[in-house]
Amino acid sequence: MKETRQHYHFLGICGTAMGSVAAMLKELGHEVTGSDENVYPPMSTFLAERGIKIQEGYKPQNLPSGPCNLVVGNTVKRGNPELEAAMDVKRAYLSLPETLKFHFLQNTHNLVVTGTHGKTTTTSLLAWVFEHSGLKPSYMIGGIPINLGQGCKKQDGNYWILEGDEYDTAFFDKRSKFIHYLPELVVINNVEFDHADIYANIDEIKKSFKQLVRIVPRNGMILVNADDPNAIDVVQNSPAPVLKVGLGADANVRITDIKATAAHQTFRVLDHEFEIPLHGTYNVRNAAMAVAAAHFYQIPFPQIAEALKTFQGVKRRQEIRGEVGGITVVDDFGHHPTALRETILGLRQMFPKRRLWALFEPRSNTTRRAVFQKQLPEALAIADGVFVAQVARLEQIPANERLNPEQVVADIAKKGIPAYYERDADAIVAKLKPLLKPGDVVAVFSNGGFGGIHQKLLAK
Repeated sequence: MKETRQHYHFLGICGTAMGSVAAMLKELGHEVTGSDENVYPPMSTFLAERGIKIQEGYKPQNLPSGPCNLVVGNTVKRGNPELEAAMDVKRAYLSLPETLKFHFLQNTHNLVVTGTHGKTTTTSLLAWVFEHSGLKPSYMIGGIPINLGQGCKKQDGNYWILEGDEYDTAFFDKRSKFIHYLPELVVINNVEFDHADIYANIDEIKKSFKQLVRIVPRNGMILVNADDPNAIDVVQNSPAPVLKVGLGADANVRITDIKATAAHQTFRVLDHEFEIPLHGTYNVRNAAMAVAAAHFYQIPFPQIAEALKTFQGVKRRQEIRGEVGGITVVDDFGHHPTALRETILGLRQMFPKRRLWALFEPRSNTTRRAVFQKQLPEALAIADGVFVAQVARLEQIPANERLNPEQVVADIAKKGIPAYYERDADAIVAKLKPLLKPGDVVAVFSNGGFGGIHQKLLAK
């Protein structure tokens, strides 16, 4: 990175990773601008607080007139008027992963956390362990860890801790983002089918993970979920050492003695006990991966344990948004059936003996499709009552390929669980309000804003 002040302009600045990197560059003294559509908190608020101006809507006139680094987000497609204007005059542009690779990630120790689920929490845990231990890590996380206050920061230490997404990089680069991060240590939490808009099947996803495994150096390390056959499959023939972390007998690093209370969980790994104020077995797995990774870099176990114990979580991951009249509203990013199931089970630990409502917006590129038509009812039916909203941007998906939320609700109702289909946030709030009683917990699941449903519920 040159010492001189540069201008960075982000197309798609409100993506969690895009916004986090934009804030980091602003903090380093660079001029940062950007544009996006469907701007909503927490990222819009986060950027505004840092003095970053967002142009709502993509327009040619948003482009800076002088020299700048154009960073193109992976949601930006050909036909975008701002992108087309830049291309017409042959302006150079980079993807977000390339921006990190070329400007920051060379000659550093790069720890890349991957997997279908748990990436954000595991990366946040790991960054906090390094930060708490005084190692001043740089990090890039697709969310906002409460301990760290932001998702991306450049610090003086020689470590970069990155959330590695298997989604494609940009319209001009269909490889997974994590391919660009020059990894030294890789965590593979799990490998399941997701991103049905770009992957046809699980084998295509596994192929991408195998590409990642091939670029880990011989003096690096891969930590893999010992209990996930797909994850184990992708590390076969790895040029780097592989350490299997899990609950089963095949694990090199075995997780044992999991005990849960409403306040925290404890577990043992590598002959030491750890405590986390997070819920669900999946969060124990996330924490065990962070322990094993930190141990690889010789952080003492007492420091790791103290960091885990003081971890405060990540915004939009089991985040309590408020409590009114004895009714608690929880916000969670979960959208894949596995994530929904595990998070609901975790909330049962967090709120024992309380009635739990699950409100789900089919908004991700996979859950808008019929891929998980059978799995979604099974996951959501773990709650005591369920609401499912209309498929987001449903006009983009052909009717024969689209998720049928009414059928999801019908399948849940067959199990004896109260289940309702309502079109949007306002309709859900109106229907749900008279059904609620003091002591109820309402968990909102969406990878978007869900029409501001959290505040609407609390206001009602």
